Amino acid sequence: MKKNLFIIIALVLLFTGCAQEYNRVYKSTNYSYKYEFAKECFANGKYSFAVPLLQDLVTIQKGTDNAQECLYMLAMSEYRLKDYEAASETFKKYYQTYPNGDYAEMASFYIGQSLYAGTPEPRLDQTPTVAAIAAFQDYLDVYPDGKMKGTAQQRLFELQDKLIRKEFLNAKLYYNLGSYFGNCTNGGNNYEACIITAENALNDFPYTPLREDFAILVMKSKFELAQMSVEEKKIQRYQDAEDECYGFINEYPDSKERETAEKYIEKCKAYTKE
Repeated sequence: MKKNLFIIIALVLLFTGCAQEYNRVYKSTNYSYKYEFAKECFANGKYSFAVPLLQDLVTIQKGTDNAQECLYMLAMSEYRLKDYEAASETFKKYYQTYPNGDYAEMASFYIGQSLYAGTPEPRLDQTPTVAAIAAFQDYLDVYPDGKMKGTAQQRLFELQDKLIRKEFLNAKLYYNLGSYFGNCTNGGNNYEACIITAENALNDFPYTPLREDFAILVMKSKFELAQMSVEEKKIQRYQDAEDECYGFINEYPDSKERETAEKYIEKCKAYTKE
């Protein structure tokens, strides 16, 4: 028990001593010492200490040999603290200020990486995801053989998959809403919205692993749309649904929904032959 107490007291004294030293450095006008102390904090992973010092030094060291490193360390400290929005802006500031600087390539990569780390789950707005894709693409355009090429390409695949999943969730939501018209303000309906959303996603991402899932939604929506149509539109829409079912079976002959497609075909034929 006494040993643990001594350890706690020692840690408190150590922390108090470090905090006092940090306060002295922060208030100091000896900028060379402040710069070296900030570097030491950064090297030791004390990013919460490094950030305020570096924020001061970025302005003070502007135009000096240390300016680049200060700005880059600030951006990286923000990234390590998971302040991804601030980090992306600081990395962008570095890259715009020093496009040929010592850390230009890594700053370009970390613009995208910071945005990537802050992207939301697929159900939420994907504006940050689109921004991250653009940033990684910019990196690859400028550094086609860059040291982070492989990671950037992998991130692009992951981000594109997130966009695809967002579109799939949107299409599935429209399908599940079905005949509910409360959200249809422009004269359309949910099945039409599902078809348009899914087909656009397939055009934009033709090799997505969710291709069959999108195709199932399109097939089911076209059949449901035919069933709920007014008489003058039914024949055309049943024919369209029948064609969709045949196309689905041709592309996915072993699909778990093949039986559904075959049932739809029989129902469509029953109507179109009347």
